[in-house]
Amino acid sequence: MKVAVLGAGAIGAYVGAALHRGGAEVHLIARRAHGEAMRAHGVRVLSPRGNFTVRPHVTDDPAQVGPADFVFLGLKANSYASCGPLIAPLLGEDTAIVAAQNGIPWWYFHGLTGHPLEDRRVETVDPGGAVSRVLELRRAIGCVVYCSTVIEEPGVIRHLEGTRFALGEPKGGVTSRCAALADAMIAGGLKAPVELDLRDEIWVKLMGNVAFNPLSALTRATMVQMCEHPDTRELVTTMMNETLAIARAAGGDPRVSVEKRINGAWRVGHHKTSMLQDLEAGKPLEIDAIIGAVVELSELTGVPAPALRHVHAAIGLLDQTANAVPVGAH
Repeated sequence: MKVAVLGAGAIGAYVGAALHRGGAEVHLIARRAHGEAMRAHGVRVLSPRGNFTVRPHVTDDPAQVGPADFVFLGLKANSYASCGPLIAPLLGEDTAIVAAQNGIPWWYFHGLTGHPLEDRRVETVDPGGAVSRVLELRRAIGCVVYCSTVIEEPGVIRHLEGTRFALGEPKGGVTSRCAALADAMIAGGLKAPVELDLRDEIWVKLMGNVAFNPLSALTRATMVQMCEHPDTRELVTTMMNETLAIARAAGGDPRVSVEKRINGAWRVGHHKTSMLQDLEAGKPLEIDAIIGAVVELSELTGVPAPALRHVHAAIGLLDQTANAVPVGAH
C-alpha cells in the first residue's frame, strides 16, 4: 500500500509514522523546518504508548511521490479548495482521499440515500463546488480523529492521547478500500474502526467542537474553565442541544447525551482547543466547517439555532479583527 500524507503536521506525521511502522510505503509531504528535520532525521514520536522513530520518504514536492493508493489530508479544511496543485500529482484513477478534518465535510450529503437533501452541496464548506472540483466526491473517505498530538520541535511529534481514527464511506457500508486502510492503520498501532455511517461519529465529535472551539477563542479559556463557569456551561449546553436537533434533521443520529459530552470535555483539563491555538498563532480560524456549516444546515433543515447563530457571528468578527491593523495605525 502506498500512502501520501499531504500536510504532514502534528496529526499527519503521526499517522504517517504509524503506517510506516506497520509496513506501508509512506511519503510525507511537508515544508519548512519541520519537513527539513523529518527528511534529515526521520520522524520521532514521543508517546505514553512508547517512543519510536521511523524514516519514511519526506519531500516538499508531491511530483516526487506520484500517484498513491491513499492520500491522507492533514490540511485544515479551509485549505482544501486551494490544494489542487499539491494533490494533483498524487492522484491516480483509483486514489482515495482520506480527509481527517474537523466539522462538516464537503461530501456530507453525498450518497445520503432517501434524505430530502441527498447530494445537496453544503455551500459553507464547498462554495460553488470549489472543493469538490479539487477533491472528487467519488474519492472521499471520511475520517473522524480522536487523537491529540503536537509538534514539540521540528521533526518531533508529541502524542498526548487517543489513537482512534474512525473511517467511513460517504455512501455507508464497508468497502474493500476502507477495510484495507483500516488494516494498515491497525498494523501501525492505531485504532481504525470502519463505521457503517460515519455521520453519527462526525456529529458526536462536532457537538464538542461547535461549542468549545469558538467559545475558547472568544474567551481565551481552556476546556475545564469553560465547563466550570456556570453561565458558559449553560451556553455550551444550549449550543449542543441545538446541534443535536440539527444533526437528527440532517441524517445523523449521534447517540450521546449533552451532559456526557460536557463531562468528557471537562476531563481533558486545561487544554486549549485548536481554534484558540490558531488564534494565538495568528492563523486563520477554522470557522466554516466547525460552526458555519452547522448554521447553514439549520437553515436547510428549518431547525432554529439562535445560540449557534450568535456565536458564529461573534467568532466571524474576531477572525476578521484579530490580526487586522488597527484603524489609524501606521
